[in-house]
Amino acid sequence: MTSNPFFAPSDLPYELPPFARIRNEHFLPAFLRGMDEQLAEVAAISAGAGPATFENTVEALERSGAVLDRVSRVFFNKAACDTDDEIQELEAEITPRLAAHDDALLLDPALFARLDALQERREQLGLDAEQQMLLERHHTRRVRAGARLAPEQQQRLRELNAEIAARSTEFGQNLRTADAAGALVLDRAEELAGLSADQIAAAAQNAHALGHEGKFVLSLKNFSNQPELAALDDPALRKRLLAASLGRGIDSNGPIAVALARLRAERAALLGYPSHAAWEVADRTAGTTEAVEDLLGRLVAPAVANAEREGAALAEAAEVAEIGAADWQYYSERVRRERFDLDAAALRPYLELERVLHDGVFHAAGLVYGISFTPRPDLVPHHPDARVYEVHDVDGSQLGLYIGDFHARESKRGGAWMDALVSQSRLLGHKPVVVNHLNVAKPPAGEPVLLTWSEVHTLFHEFGHALHGLFSDVRYPLLSGTQVPRDFVEFPSQVNEVWAGWPEVLAHYARHHVTGEPMPPELPARLREAETFGAGFRMVEHQAAAVLDWAWHSLSADQVPEEGAAQAFETAALQRYGLAMAAIPPRYRTGYFAHVFHGGYAAGYYGYRWAEVLDADTVRWFRENGKTVRESGEIFRRELLGKGGSVDAMGAFRAVVGRDAQIEPLLARHGLEG
Repeated sequence: MTSNPFFAPSDLPYELPPFARIRNEHFLPAFLRGMDEQLAEVAAISAGAGPATFENTVEALERSGAVLDRVSRVFFNKAACDTDDEIQELEAEITPRLAAHDDALLLDPALFARLDALQERREQLGLDAEQQMLLERHHTRRVRAGARLAPEQQQRLRELNAEIAARSTEFGQNLRTADAAGALVLDRAEELAGLSADQIAAAAQNAHALGHEGKFVLSLKNFSNQPELAALDDPALRKRLLAASLGRGIDSNGPIAVALARLRAERAALLGYPSHAAWEVADRTAGTTEAVEDLLGRLVAPAVANAEREGAALAEAAEVAEIGAADWQYYSERVRRERFDLDAAALRPYLELERVLHDGVFHAAGLVYGISFTPRPDLVPHHPDARVYEVHDVDGSQLGLYIGDFHARESKRGGAWMDALVSQSRLLGHKPVVVNHLNVAKPPAGEPVLLTWSEVHTLFHEFGHALHGLFSDVRYPLLSGTQVPRDFVEFPSQVNEVWAGWPEVLAHYARHHVTGEPMPPELPARLREAETFGAGFRMVEHQAAAVLDWAWHSLSADQVPEEGAAQAFETAALQRYGLAMAAIPPRYRTGYFAHVFHGGYAAGYYGYRWAEVLDADTVRWFRENGKTVRESGEIFRRELLGKGGSVDAMGAFRAVVGRDAQIEPLLARHGLEG
């Protein structure tokens, strides 16, 4: 198949994948050729004449696998944001084969011997700091993957990795089915009383797209508390919506979660660790399970105390003895309106997507980092909903491409995320091509896309990941962009959320979508006053998800529950950690916890909170360091965002802030000092 677009580098600007020419039938041949080519390249490295050098071994590894890299990035982006039956079948077929391919690379004894020899004499090689880090990462990855194990142990490891990959893919595909099945189909607009006119129109448009002509559909977001719960007036409908959210996936994915926990625990034991959590955290900034448990434990008591106070206030507003889970957000919004004179629905007309993107997100990036964005309608993205922008640096030079894909659709998984379609690398001459995905409901044609305040924060957050990729300035692909420890990767994205509410930025984008009038000045002031309102709820639901992930992955293989006991295990884990609050379900429950059972966050969901310690401290540094925002942004970019994984992550933090992180700014942010 000489016409396969993956077989040669793209001739488009920035090597943007040639999406107009890519068809489903191109993927499998490209995967097969890509794996074969990389195996041949690695075999040549392993069999190389003469002693190992950095250039003929480590740098040669960085150059290998070009075809496989190109097809993998496009395929898994498509599988996440525009899947179909054919793609799902191929995903189920190819993921175990890719796991076996990775094992072949990581467990190759001749290659490891060369890397091991280089690591032993690394001080005599004359390497610069980035080269030393690259050698260390290649060596450590193979040690952690089992390169020192006996052959029979490695064979069992390969079997475990293939099964983990297959079950993880099955979890994700089951979840997509469960999400679709859990959507609420309603006959009359009156049933949606409490939602705004544009939200009702979006529900009608969603119904049309899903084949329910003349009806209204509320599709499930991938977290527990659906945003419509804050506005729907019908308490019975609120209960139906929350029940649909909480109940999805437990029957189909509960057994898979159990299986994955057991497989991961067995693999960890084979590698010499007491649990999967211990294996994961050993290569992260936290370092030890004790450090993670200390952080999680310190936050439980104040979070629960605040949540209980909030619940009592909501119950009083609802005139009931105790507030229920389906009613919490509804009455929380009522109390917010009364206490702060702040109505979430009143904000949305000032938060139109295009203005938030251009006059908010892009404007903030210009203020902080000096970069600019130019639409490139001549470049074809991966889906008609997406749009492409060329990014220019402060001196006008080309930096990379940014793609925004913001709308929900049936073929797209839930949530929000960033992908790198091309990773920056000076070795390969690559500039970055990054894409942000959101799941904002698409209104009828010609209608504005009005965001909630939460969706605005999500957009700024995901753009923080995009900046991490765009600003990458490293030589080697393995160290590029967001290739940093899992409990550090959310730190830059969470920092970027601060610009959503920064007065100069907010005033620039928060304008009425019809009149163009700025948001009334009292609304931002009330937003700031209300920042800690509901902090107890938010902290508890997030902490509950973090400890649920941690509980599943802190088990040894003989501690994993029986196949049908996922729900019972979840309940017991939340009780054990003191987070079993009936009115506040975990942000993710086992049946739809895609972060840990389908994504890369197993034993790592704590990382959001771990990274928020760094984030809150850095935001304080931005506010109080005595420098201009632009000067501070340059430091943050130069010392941290641009470094990718080429330096020690916590060393990069210290290079910015000047010291180790402190937890007090995080506690203050959430009103948890007490």
